[in-house]
Amino acid sequence: MRLTTKGRFAVTAMIDLGLRSHTGPVALAAISQRQQISLSYLEQLFGRLRRHELVESTRGPGGGYSLGRSAEQISVADIITAVDEPLDATACGGKENCMGPDGGRCMTHDLWTSLNEKMIEYLSSISLKKLVDDQLAKGVSIQDTPLKRAISPQPVVRPIKVNAPNSVFALGSAMAK
Repeated sequence: MRLTTKGRFAVTAMIDLGLRSHTGPVALAAISQRQQISLSYLEQLFGRLRRHELVESTRGPGGGYSLGRSAEQISVADIITAVDEPLDATACGGKENCMGPDGGRCMTHDLWTSLNEKMIEYLSSISLKKLVDDQLAKGVSIQDTPLKRAISPQPVVRPIKVNAPNSVFALGSAMAK
């Protein structure tokens, strides 16, 4: 059993979001840039996180994602299960149909089932707030104000240069040459 990039990236992105939750909605593009995670991959992960109500989305200028509930109420297990990360060390997927050489149940099934329970118990005991606090204790710098969006209240008007005649008379003169 190993944790794939889906689970690792989801936890990393949620820590990034948790660090900046006090500044308002956080754009996925900003998380993508800071954490070097593909924007399209983050969009898929955050769609799943939103369906599990771990994050909320805000549309429009200044929009982005914010935590769906307090960081204390979100565990690492919540994040990992929300993105469909399998936490199963058994060969049978927990269905108890793994077969040993004698045709009976695998001899190590109970061992791997116990490991599954311990993993879920451990990941459930760690809150997003603890991970955020650990990063702050390490001195991770956070921009206090949200990044300004490049949206101007007034449209930018630029003159258009046209090399065509602007009247019938100018067209006739251009044709006569």
